[in-house]
Amino acid sequence: MIYWGIIGCGDVTEVKSGPAFNKVNGSSLHAVMRRNATKAADYAKRHSVAKWYDDAYALINNPSVTAIYVATPPSTHEEYAIAAMKAGKPVYVEKPFCMNASSARRIAEFSKSHNIKLCVAHYRRQMPIFKKIKELLDNNEIGTILNVNMIFFQEGKKDAPGNWRIDPAVSGGGYFHDLAPHQLDLMIYFFKPPVYIKGVAQNQSKDYKADDAVACTMLFENGALFNGLWSFSVPKFLERDHCEIIGTSGSISFSVFEMKKIKINRNGKEEIISFDPLQHVQQPMIEKVVEYFSDGGVNPCSADDGYTVMWMIDEVTRKY
Repeated sequence: MIYWGIIGCGDVTEVKSGPAFNKVNGSSLHAVMRRNATKAADYAKRHSVAKWYDDAYALINNPSVTAIYVATPPSTHEEYAIAAMKAGKPVYVEKPFCMNASSARRIAEFSKSHNIKLCVAHYRRQMPIFKKIKELLDNNEIGTILNVNMIFFQEGKKDAPGNWRIDPAVSGGGYFHDLAPHQLDLMIYFFKPPVYIKGVAQNQSKDYKADDAVACTMLFENGALFNGLWSFSVPKFLERDHCEIIGTSGSISFSVFEMKKIKINRNGKEEIISFDPLQHVQQPMIEKVVEYFSDGGVNPCSADDGYTVMWMIDEVTRKY
């Protein structure tokens, strides 16, 4: 049995992940931590968690906790992940994996050198819709892959107190750093890491410190070209979330964040495959993490994969 402790029981853990730790075989949520003691106690009460803390190290050093889920903002991921591994406990780290590729490499190297297991929460890899897309690609259902076009437009938002996602000192960047890891990791999952990547990022709206517009081009080992465009300052009626994979005999279209359907176009004939929403979107990934931590399966998303995503982000947003 894996007895979990969550460091950072904020919004992401309320439905997406937290309850799933008690719904997976061989897994139990034993303790939670948040710097605000009142909120930590409230979370523990509402989710029937035995222990709560306002000190991360007290949770890490609780001998009843056998695995750690780091769900704080990215600026503390490296500190807490390494502290947990120093205590001999395997770690599941929320995305973004950390602040940058250098931090990711330090975490990965510590995990390897101390032989402590670590997984990154790129949970879309285990969701039925994205596993189906990978199956279609692996089976050459649309032929040889030529191009991948991704566009993500989101309504502009003003700076606000407490919004760590647009504070580069806490998040590493802006909404691109927060959301694009899901999209970029799927590209690794589908095609393996790129052999070439180039991008540009800028702050178009000047509404906050972080960049809000990103464009990039990637080349994959199989010869497929990727073009991506992100904007976080458009009016709401122009919001878009679309990815199209184009092959020699068809295409696959889907939304990374809506996660409701796949549209397949082969020889001019369209097929739609629909998917039911998951109650807890991280549950399939947590099942695989528990299997891995229990020596019953392989790592569903390694620290090296997490590093690759952070490397991609650094390359795309690097200032030249």
